[in-house]
Amino acid sequence: MSARIQPKRLRPWAPLLLGLAALWVPAHGQVPDSPSGESDEERVEITAEHAKAVTDGLEWLKANQNENGSWTADVGFKLNHGYRATKTNQGHVGVTSLAGMAFLAGGHFPGRGPYGKTVESCLDFVISCANEDGYITRSGTRMYSHAFATLFLAEIYGMTHREDVRAHLQKAVDFIVKSQNAEGGWRYVPLDRSSDMSIVVCQVLALRAARNIGIRVPKATIDRAIDYVVASADTGEAQTDYQGRRYAGDLGTFHYQKEDLARTTFPLTAAGVTALHGLGVYSSELIDHGVDFLESRVDHFNALYGPRGHYYFWYGHYYGVQAMHTVGGHSWRTYFESLREFLLEHQQADGTWLNQDGPGTAFSTAVACLILEIPYGYLPIFQR
Repeated sequence: MSARIQPKRLRPWAPLLLGLAALWVPAHGQVPDSPSGESDEERVEITAEHAKAVTDGLEWLKANQNENGSWTADVGFKLNHGYRATKTNQGHVGVTSLAGMAFLAGGHFPGRGPYGKTVESCLDFVISCANEDGYITRSGTRMYSHAFATLFLAEIYGMTHREDVRAHLQKAVDFIVKSQNAEGGWRYVPLDRSSDMSIVVCQVLALRAARNIGIRVPKATIDRAIDYVVASADTGEAQTDYQGRRYAGDLGTFHYQKEDLARTTFPLTAAGVTALHGLGVYSSELIDHGVDFLESRVDHFNALYGPRGHYYFWYGHYYGVQAMHTVGGHSWRTYFESLREFLLEHQQADGTWLNQDGPGTAFSTAVACLILEIPYGYLPIFQR
């Protein structure tokens, strides 16, 4: 492999911006201002329709939270192009963590304002799912959910400095570190020998958020993850896989697994670019080519997976919008405004978004809100 890509030094003070943001929490239903410091080329206007869509989504989430603080969803896994549920209608810790982050990203914090109790109950449920070894799981959820829960705890700790949250957060981070495998990645279950990009990006963002607020994350863990993500990028050259099959290259994409040359998709490429950003790599041809690929395929991707709310659509844009936001400029504004139009058009009358293939409505509604809230600038992991 070529010389290792070096990350820029992470800014440990970035989450402290959220504390400042708390001073300007929007009133219920109020249109937030766009963050200052953006150029005219990249500034996104937060319209009244935009803000209402977020509020309607959060209102549905609040109304449909379970008494124990969780949100109901199907626990399962991706199977080919579908979703196989192993347990249905469960209090899902991963989906609950995403829903909790949707409230945080809207400027709503534990114990404060119209959603304070909602966020507090959400936090209590997530903590209740933490095992002694740090693994956050319930009803058979796996490393996806653990990473979302860890990210949620990191954002909560950054604004509350609660020592009980820090203790669970450090153990959750240590669990991710210990679960990294020999090739530098992660898979569905801890210590699996293989890795895949969709799992790797979740762990990376959780580690990034934790490291930003002073939680110890070994540099070796970051370096090994960089090596894995870089090795998963398609060079554009024809290659032969481990079974001897020949594939033409697809420059700009990232593979599902290093050895699985047949699988390069919009969501995996969005995940690869966002993972590099999360690891502190901002200037790389891999990112430039990845952004070009995303821009060239987004309309086709939306038409294929958007109308029925396939989980590909939701996780593809959850990472795609983060990738484009970090890149900034015209690419970000064009991507976001087009996606916003799509989301506003497809929001249901009750404030939800469809998820016909995946964990369920709470998942899709939480992710849609998170996407729309990125321009608000409240959540540190979404800040440039």
